[in-house]
Amino acid sequence: MHVDLAVVWQVMKWPLAACLSLPPLLVYLGLHVVKREVIFVDLALAQVATLGTCIALLAGYDFHDRISFWISLGVTFLAAGLFSWSRGSHDRPVPQEAIIGITFVVAAAAVILLLSRVAGGKEELENLLTGDILNVTGADVMQRAGIFAVLAAFYAAFHKKFALISTNVSEAFASGMSVRQWDFFFYAAFAIVVVSFVRVAGVLLTFTYLIVPAVCGVSVAKTWKGRLIVGWIVAAISSLLGLIASYQLDLPTGAAIVCACGLMLVLVSMYASMRKRA
Repeated sequence: MHVDLAVVWQVMKWPLAACLSLPPLLVYLGLHVVKREVIFVDLALAQVATLGTCIALLAGYDFHDRISFWISLGVTFLAAGLFSWSRGSHDRPVPQEAIIGITFVVAAAAVILLLSRVAGGKEELENLLTGDILNVTGADVMQRAGIFAVLAAFYAAFHKKFALISTNVSEAFASGMSVRQWDFFFYAAFAIVVVSFVRVAGVLLTFTYLIVPAVCGVSVAKTWKGRLIVGWIVAAISSLLGLIASYQLDLPTGAAIVCACGLMLVLVSMYASMRKRA
């Protein structure tokens, strides 16, 4: 079968740029999520971001309106405040994971309720879940790349503090660090990343980029740098495989990348298992 590479490049160049340039920061955040053992915090934030978008839709705004973004971000900031507050005490009676799980379930139910009042709600729900990364534009990629670069600099500047809270929260409390305050900074910047990416990639792909490459990195590397490199490689290969499969087989792009990430996780897990036995 003849494939016109010029046509393929024209269709895929910006989705490819998005899938290669944006996930690295998600991988870094995913490493923190894995270390904190709050795996569903990113899914909860993504679902809350979706809830904010639904509120904007119900208010009469279009999905692509700038006000929809700010409403979504504002609602997600509230969730960030809740998650930082739930970790504000070292000896907390309720596990933070329970707060995160409840937030996700309530946000998911609220999304269904709100979209039932919006014309074409079923189609909107599917779009919010799976995204439309195949139709991402150069402006979308450049705008988000700029935002992610600023946030990457922020996380790099305060990496030691965030890493301490993620890896040894007892020591963070003992040192006198304001864990609640720094956790809010962490989750607030996290919220900006999630809201920005969900609007082009959907909830499922955002969650996948945050968790799967990070789990692969943790499986085969010991240092933060090594895990980041492994995670970035896994995200890049998965993106390429998913985009190729999507184009050749006419599959939904986001779902194809998610499945490719799942395949990469299986392969990396097999490699890690064989290396451990050896």
